[in-house]
Amino acid sequence: MSAEALDRLAEERVDHRFKGLPPDADGLTVGELAAQRRNLFTGGFTTPVLALSAERLEHNLALMETYATRHHLAFAPHGKTSMAPQLFRRQIERGAWGITLAVPHQVRVARAFGVQRVFLANELVDAAALKWISAELDADPSFRLICYVDSVRGVELMDAALSGARRPLDVVVELAAGEGARTGVRTEAECAAVADAVAGTRTLRLVGVAGYEGEVPQATPERVHAWLRRLVALAADFDKAGRFAGTDEIVVSAGGSAWFDAVADVFADIPELSAPVLKLLRSGAYVSHDDGHYRKLTPFNRVPEEGALEPAFRLWTQVVSRPSPEQAFTNAGKRDAAHDLDLPFAQVVRRDGTERPAAGIEVTGLSDQHAWLRTAPEAELEVGDWVGLGLSHPCTSFDKWQLIPVAEADGTVVDYIRTYF
Repeated sequence: MSAEALDRLAEERVDHRFKGLPPDADGLTVGELAAQRRNLFTGGFTTPVLALSAERLEHNLALMETYATRHHLAFAPHGKTSMAPQLFRRQIERGAWGITLAVPHQVRVARAFGVQRVFLANELVDAAALKWISAELDADPSFRLICYVDSVRGVELMDAALSGARRPLDVVVELAAGEGARTGVRTEAECAAVADAVAGTRTLRLVGVAGYEGEVPQATPERVHAWLRRLVALAADFDKAGRFAGTDEIVVSAGGSAWFDAVADVFADIPELSAPVLKLLRSGAYVSHDDGHYRKLTPFNRVPEEGALEPAFRLWTQVVSRPSPEQAFTNAGKRDAAHDLDLPFAQVVRRDGTERPAAGIEVTGLSDQHAWLRTAPEAELEVGDWVGLGLSHPCTSFDKWQLIPVAEADGTVVDYIRTYF
């Protein structure tokens, strides 16, 4: 990645664009503010403020590096979770093959910071985006991008947009996770028709197969394993038919954040093919993990001897109203907290520098700028108290905050993560 582009992030000025940061830091650069090592609780930060745990972030990065190495998997973590180039760098420094993204805008962000390998886990038929990507490929021989195809019509549109390209665009046929799932080809016969369409172009090169097991209907370990075996069999059938002739490696890719243990199991048994196989895992939510959706579904719950991810986010809010003994309101709502899968979880209460468990406190709803709290008799809660909330689904946590403090356990803020959504 580009050290120069990343260094420029520290030169950005702190101002009103960035929620939760100290008002008296306006005009400082991000680097200058980080150098002050202010305390999250006493350094002038305003509520609500989202923070990442420095220790837990590092733990999660290291754990997944170890996991991918242990299972002989290449790793392209899904960057759309964070859209944070600083985290991209840390993932690549820990051995990631590249970064997975979902839409052209995200690829532009990655390229602006020098990411050299991108797996675009989506169909791409936008002519303007394809022309830009083609220009990037032609201008930089070391840049590689792989994307999905799932229809003959899509192949035709891509071929037309890429007319005149000097380098072909690498594509993988996406196998759908089942009837009623999201994108992807539904049958093996249709997969072959899409592959034939790719072979009929000069602008595209078929390099493998891929999909997303998280969309398997009524997912169970047995159903997910069965679908992954279909994906591997598709790769083997394509190879036997000579569809990967001319490629120096065959890509087989899957892996969200809920079933990567199944991916490791099945990919371990990929048979020998005509070229080396790039077994590409794409799990991304691990970087921050969460206190809801993925904490319940993480594969480490099923295979605890592999380790455990740790939730790294905490949203600090402040009680602004206590209208009755059974009810309180804090000043963070839908604009601040992920809420698409689970409501936030009250974890700790902070008063006068002391933290205690948020016993008897439950988040029951979110307005635009308020969290609704139900308080039981044992809840000691006053106006002015800070309430630390755990969040579910990191993909919709990062996107609400453009500059996120990274705090050590004692509250010392050691860095700021810039996001681009």
